[in-house]
Amino acid sequence: MEIEPIIKIKRALISVSDKTDLIPLAHALEKRGVQIISTGGTAHAMAEAGIDVTPIDEVTGFPEIMDGRVKTLHPKVHGALLGRRDVESHVNAMKEHDIVPIDLVCVNLYPFEKTVARGDDVTRDEIIEQIDIGGPSMIRSAAKNHQFVTVVTSTSQYDRVITEIEKYDGGTSYSFRVDLAAAAFSRTAEYDATISAWMHRANADHLGDQLRINFTKILDLRYGENPHQQAALYRDPTSLGPTVVNAVPLHGKTLSYNNLNDGAAALSLVTEFDQPAACVVKHTNPCGAAVADDITDAFAKAYAGDPLAAYGGILACNRPIDRATADLIAEGQKFFEVIIASSFDHDALPILQHRWRNVRLLAVGENDPSPYPKMEYRSVPGGMLAQQQDLRHAEIENWQHAAGPAPTTELINNAVIIWTVCKHLKSNAIAIGGNSQLYGAGAGQMDRVASAKLALEKAGDKSKGAVAASDAFFPFPDAPQLLIEAGVKMIVQPGGSKRDHETLTLCNDRGVTCMLTGIRHFRH
Repeated sequence: MEIEPIIKIKRALISVSDKTDLIPLAHALEKRGVQIISTGGTAHAMAEAGIDVTPIDEVTGFPEIMDGRVKTLHPKVHGALLGRRDVESHVNAMKEHDIVPIDLVCVNLYPFEKTVARGDDVTRDEIIEQIDIGGPSMIRSAAKNHQFVTVVTSTSQYDRVITEIEKYDGGTSYSFRVDLAAAAFSRTAEYDATISAWMHRANADHLGDQLRINFTKILDLRYGENPHQQAALYRDPTSLGPTVVNAVPLHGKTLSYNNLNDGAAALSLVTEFDQPAACVVKHTNPCGAAVADDITDAFAKAYAGDPLAAYGGILACNRPIDRATADLIAEGQKFFEVIIASSFDHDALPILQHRWRNVRLLAVGENDPSPYPKMEYRSVPGGMLAQQQDLRHAEIENWQHAAGPAPTTELINNAVIIWTVCKHLKSNAIAIGGNSQLYGAGAGQMDRVASAKLALEKAGDKSKGAVAASDAFFPFPDAPQLLIEAGVKMIVQPGGSKRDHETLTLCNDRGVTCMLTGIRHFRH
């Protein structure tokens, strides 16, 4: 097959949702004597700018119907795009059916991603209507026949197209068409993957047989967990609500891989609470966490949980940081790598910016309005694991009072907080707390006894009268015995062990309340 290097553009079809810089491109084509065919709103926009436009129905001989769902799905469009000009049978077919070749297609697709990102402001039917059919079909037809057709799929390509046709007297080179065709197939693949991901997300009860995820790189990172590992940050274009990926950076150095990972862990914890909440995370584990009537007090209690571990940690708050909170954060010898909040008050931001030149300050906005379950993915050698995120909140109405005295309201309130914090610790996890704050935690150990010892060591004398939570059942009563001997007055755990009766007997004998949640929260 002989490749003709330069193809003159005599006829172009333009149909775009995003009309940014549309007119300069159309003027450049018109100046070269190109016949411009267009549809609906695109044709209207160009006509208003004084550009001579041929409506699509004059080409097809068929009106746009079904609210625009059917307008370009016609042989006189796709035959004009797919017909090979070097194959006699194709040329004869075009002549027989009065099909005139189209040399350039400029299409950007319905804004499906932006529509989904509107969250509660958009209905499912509105989202469905933003699934483009004719656009991807034309793009794929043109890209397949890139030997003869130039396909433009992004406003970012317009300047290159104008430069190309000026360089080649109204034509484009083969290498240029190949480059744009590759970008076109990437765009339709990205678009379809986003739609597929949304549909799977909307159908929460079913994990599909095929996994199609679509993430766009937004940042090259200096390195990964360690300097010898390459890393980058990718974004899910349909993600909503507060995330470190969507956050607005207000100050400090570029985020690192570990900053982002720890920041996501900190943010996921504080967004569990409706009350003002703060937490400090190190290596994805909360070392301090608390709720209070205001965010200043919540921060003070969270930091007091473990000031030693908090140094160099990630701070997250689920409320705007006001001046009083900023003053307290900046006070003394504290140091945080990242500070995350829904927003920063105008008189609070300068305090933190002045205190630390490099601290990353991230504003993440309000809570997630998305009605769809969130998925999480983890790569393993040879494949990918996928699951719904663990968004199960404490459901005290379903907890079973299994042993010991009936819990007081204060104990129940603290149990909800400590159980929630425990959920965000690496398994095996034990959390001890009271006064609406975390006192000490043991996480990521190979046995629950070691986790209990670490939590007790961190909590110290505060263990007396405290609540202890375990992310999974106790296989033996040995860890509960350590907790009870240290003065813990209430234990919250899922239950479900064959030896539950031994732990419950121990609690009854020692006058310690035991609540069974029926829900496990492993976090590996």
